[in-house]
Amino acid sequence: MTDPSRPATPPPWPPLSPPAARPGPRRPRVAAGRLWAAGAATALTAALAALVSVLLIRGVLDIPAYAGHDGRPLSTVGVALGAAAAALAATAVLHLLLCTTPQPGSFFAWIMTLATAACALVPFTTDAATSVTVAAAAVCVLLGLVIGSLLSAAVPSVRRMA
Repeated sequence: MTDPSRPATPPPWPPLSPPAARPGPRRPRVAAGRLWAAGAATALTAALAALVSVLLIRGVLDIPAYAGHDGRPLSTVGVALGAAAAALAATAVLHLLLCTTPQPGSFFAWIMTLATAACALVPFTTDAATSVTVAAAAVCVLLGLVIGSLLSAAVPSVRRMA
């Protein structure tokens, strides 16, 4: 018999109970609204950087035309809208990478670097004057840096663990 003045000792084995549900591995989730807000802000910034660049090239440096691949001059608004579209396209690429790849920042940095290099090389494939091709390449590099750096900086704030 047991002595009621003594506390009961627990059995040497664990009691039988259903196994506790263990949480699965934590996976990153993307705050899509925050990412696309950053993408919109990047698009606005890229458009303004393009506007300032074209004004500098045409107005201050007096380079006659910032021309497209066909040799026709591009409008200032067209260049700004193209920069904004490139920023939104980069945001879409970053969103895809955040949802599917293990190191999205590294892949995004490489994609942006190679896309910027390709954009900067395209003007040299035309018969335009050297000053025009160098100016166009410089704008491509500037816009690649603006878009790549701003979106890369947004990555930590749009990833959360779930």
